[in-house]
Amino acid sequence: MDKAIARIKQAVETQEKILIYGDYDVDGVTASTVMADALTLAGINPDHLEIMLPDRFADGYGMSPKLITRATDHQITLVVTVDCGSRNHAIIDELNTLGIDTIVTDHHETDAEMPEAIAVINPHRKDHPTESFQNLAGVGVAFKLAEALVQEQLIKKGQEKWLLDLVILGTICDSMLINNDNRRLCYYGIKVLEKTRRPGLQELMRRAGVKSINAESIGFQIGPRLNAAGRLDTAELSLNLLSAKNPLEAAPLAEKLEELNKKRKKEQRAATKEIEDRGITEDPVIIETGKWHEGILGIVAGRLVDEYHKPAFVLTELAGNIYKGSGRSFGDFNLADALENVKDSIISGGGHAGAAGVKVEGNNLYKFREQINEYYRSLHLPDQSKYLTQHADLNLTDFSELTLNLLEELKQLEPYGPGNEEPIFRLKNIDLINVTRMGADRNHLRLDLRDKNGKYLKLVAFYAPEQWLNLDPQFDHIEPLIKLTENDFNGVKSVEARICDIIKL
Repeated sequence: MDKAIARIKQAVETQEKILIYGDYDVDGVTASTVMADALTLAGINPDHLEIMLPDRFADGYGMSPKLITRATDHQITLVVTVDCGSRNHAIIDELNTLGIDTIVTDHHETDAEMPEAIAVINPHRKDHPTESFQNLAGVGVAFKLAEALVQEQLIKKGQEKWLLDLVILGTICDSMLINNDNRRLCYYGIKVLEKTRRPGLQELMRRAGVKSINAESIGFQIGPRLNAAGRLDTAELSLNLLSAKNPLEAAPLAEKLEELNKKRKKEQRAATKEIEDRGITEDPVIIETGKWHEGILGIVAGRLVDEYHKPAFVLTELAGNIYKGSGRSFGDFNLADALENVKDSIISGGGHAGAAGVKVEGNNLYKFREQINEYYRSLHLPDQSKYLTQHADLNLTDFSELTLNLLEELKQLEPYGPGNEEPIFRLKNIDLINVTRMGADRNHLRLDLRDKNGKYLKLVAFYAPEQWLNLDPQFDHIEPLIKLTENDFNGVKSVEARICDIIKL
């Protein structure tokens, strides 16, 4: 960090041209914006700042060779990466030969040898791991640099807090653990997001119907819309939205993201249905291929994991009999290790334990499927479904305890996420009164329950499993696992619940 700050100080003094290179997901886009704002606050002329994001389909993750051309054409003397760069040794070496310095800020796993950059700021460095910061998102690492600029008095103390609206978005949408320093950043991030000064976020939240700022609205309303740009179009849309100076500039961008998100959901549902209609294999690892949009493959793989409790790869066919896809896993099955063990059957692949990308030649699909499943079986893993099973924190028989005051107390624990899980309640000794299918496709569910004292509670589930939709009040006795929510209808607030699981007795 010291080396990075010294180099930025030099850039401020000489007003150099700086290129920020990010990534196409929410973490990458928010980190890029945070870095641009921080450097501007530190004294860099905004006209001397550029942001470059890779194209998911043409470039993939990491520093693209296109960066070299962009940097030389625009007389860039300093490149600052966010959410990438730790393993892009060759690109950084080429920048060095051109006299262009690089500062890497990243949170991904590193090699034992660091690239030859001015500074590599990464809590996962093998030579100097920083345990207390290892769960920072890319935007969290970028914010650490902003805090260091405050300490060096390049940024006036207090100005950096207005960056926290973006820090919480990237942290939650990248599924980072909400503990240690992330707990602090996200706690105050909620407060800043509630008062965000960014017209783009204000417009996006208005169109998304966000009524309160919490982990759920970030993860299911704000995040998917920001991600939709990089999945189906270009992440520049989300970047421009976050940087918009006024509502007039922000409105058409927010509308475009809304349209892309609707398209994403439609294509995602169609792909998932196509796979399910075929029937899921009995193999321990699901591998499905088809002709689907590249941008939805990871989401569909995640849906299959949730539904079937198996690791899943979903690949789409490209030109030249090449298949490209995404994998999702859970528990003890590490996708990065798995792909390393089957590297002779793939063109390329890699990622994290729980998420990875892969490219396979069509004639090797059978071999890839066989080797992945053979590797899984060789691990002799104990029952992995335990990692996806919901567990109740408290049993409840009396709905009178589920009050708005209780919801207010639970809000003090926000934001929820991995490492700070939302409380789950198991409802016992209750009667199922009504089962109602909702939505145009009748795939959402409403349950009306009554406790033994005659009090009622409404439960909802979106895109509910068929077995839930087919519940019968006359014959089925259940104990639902729920998370509490607040319903605000025409200004009247009440306690409702979202279904996590249903135990049939």
